[in-house]
Amino acid sequence: MKLPKAISFEIKVLANLIKRKMDDGTSEDGEDGLTGMQGWIIGYVKANADRAMFQRDIEKDFDIRRASVTGVLQLMERNGLIVRVPVEHDARLKKITLTSKANMLYERSVQRWQEFESSLCSGLSDEEISLFFVIAAKLKKNLE
Repeated sequence: MKLPKAISFEIKVLANLIKRKMDDGTSEDGEDGLTGMQGWIIGYVKANADRAMFQRDIEKDFDIRRASVTGVLQLMERNGLIVRVPVEHDARLKKITLTSKANMLYERSVQRWQEFESSLCSGLSDEEISLFFVIAAKLKKNLE
């Protein structure tokens, strides 16, 4: 018996494929095992360099649970990619700062992401890509 098509299933399969593809090959191009999520976080912190970044910002903007973000940030800290520095006004808050190692990996990460995005969009017209974003926004709204 063939299962009926389901948007949720297709999105889950795509998410798995994207994660696997983003995580594949990171060691072979000298990135010391940098995962796709770590690359996203480095890019996010770099893009928001004009303000203090905290774990709660990543949780909110990436829509990821606290425990998941904690695990990724702890690994990034152990791997020398970030340091978490307590802020003066609230010792519970820890500002996320990129290390020089993360800054070095940033440029390669951006290049890898651009290549991946280009590959992902291959064969899609501008109209199809625009429609995808419209549909994705509606699906996200339905889930809120």
